[in-house]
Amino acid sequence: MTPTDYLALGPLIAMALTAALVMLQIAVRRRYTAAAVICVAGLAAALFCLGPAVVFSTGHATALMAADSYAFFYTGLILLATMATALLGYGYLKKSDGQNEEFFLLLPMAALGAAVIVGSRHFAAFFIGLEILSIALYALIAYPRHRSQSVEAGLKYLVLAAAAAAFLLFGMALIYMATGTMDLVRLATWLSSPATAGRSILLAGTAMLVVAIGFKLALVPFHMWTPDVYQGAPAPVTGFVATVSKAAIAALLVRLFARVDLLANRPLFWIFASVAAASMVTGNLLALRQNQVKRILAYSSIAHMGYLLVAFMAGGRMGAHAVAFYLVAYTITNIGAFGIIAVLSPADGDADDLEVFKGLFFRHPWLAGLFTATLFSLAGIPLTAGFVAKFYLVATGVHSALWGLVITLLVTSGISLFYYLRVVVVLFARPEQEAAEAAPRPAVGFSGALVLATVAILMLWLGLAPGPVLLLIRGIAG
Repeated sequence: MTPTDYLALGPLIAMALTAALVMLQIAVRRRYTAAAVICVAGLAAALFCLGPAVVFSTGHATALMAADSYAFFYTGLILLATMATALLGYGYLKKSDGQNEEFFLLLPMAALGAAVIVGSRHFAAFFIGLEILSIALYALIAYPRHRSQSVEAGLKYLVLAAAAAAFLLFGMALIYMATGTMDLVRLATWLSSPATAGRSILLAGTAMLVVAIGFKLALVPFHMWTPDVYQGAPAPVTGFVATVSKAAIAALLVRLFARVDLLANRPLFWIFASVAAASMVTGNLLALRQNQVKRILAYSSIAHMGYLLVAFMAGGRMGAHAVAFYLVAYTITNIGAFGIIAVLSPADGDADDLEVFKGLFFRHPWLAGLFTATLFSLAGIPLTAGFVAKFYLVATGVHSALWGLVITLLVTSGISLFYYLRVVVVLFARPEQEAAEAAPRPAVGFSGALVLATVAILMLWLGLAPGPVLLLIRGIAG
């Protein structure tokens, strides 16, 4: 490896060093604030390392890792979302007793795994990154050990993620058997070929790979873990799972199939089309029946990943750019939604039931206003980031004549308005006198206020003037 290669891997090295520094700090002397500062500073240093990496990168760092603009873009998104999670987690865990420094050790490790995934050009790197991410997530989801619901959620994610890993490994084995390669670029060439030897084995291996990816993206019918894990995990971690974990897998999915014409490959087309349509319909219909905000957002996330597949299936640079912009908007919006739940949560559990949010406008107007904006963005209401992102998806689907999926997207988006507006109505409903007096006054804190204010600015900026971000995205390799 040359010095240029080490520069290209600078962000990954910085994340690994951050985890090591937090570990050493905990070993020498436990100090909660010090662990949080080291974590955020290390993530900021990793973000800073992206600059030299972009300037001096040659496109690849090793035989297993790409170091191109595509990987750097998603690594930056992962780092920013992880920093927001760390700041929200600082205020969230400060309310509870016990030793919580390890939270800031697990976060950079999870970010490292996600960054390895987005830069993978080989199945070996993909699997290593996936396991680093997953192992950190097992502990983060079950982090409040005194909460039985969190431990249960962590155990469910552990068991089902292990099953998904088995599908992934078996699929990799079948793909290697059919093609003799585990390189993602060569695999894309094989998948693009109209007549490939051992095609049935290749298709079976690819189907198993889709099962594993479908689990991580919470696509139907691999979505069963999502509502329970979202509800049981601490609110900042739920936001992390909904954004960083899914963005990494979606980026890998686009990289893997970027050179494959799914419209010409009918078996793969129907696999992805069925999963996309089922996710949009199932996610939105089941969300109508929920009374807990985190479960509503869980089923909403299932539907949103179905929306995302519309642009993915369209393919080409336009599809890759639509996916990238949608993930940016989706990440910002979900960090805001789960951040509000985090700052409203007491020490003994999360603010989850709809009754907790009743009359929030009269207790904390700016929080209610921001939560309304995030819900409108998820619904795709104009002047928000979500509207521009969803419009981009529809335009991409129309451009590729995916009429069935586009119509499904529009109809199910209309259905989603009901449960989003239901939460909004609760926010502005005037509570009874006794309930208003008994309701807790949220202490947002500086770190939480910083994250939520930034989210509000970015969400409206992307909704009103998305040009600079779209220009940046168009510069990445599809």
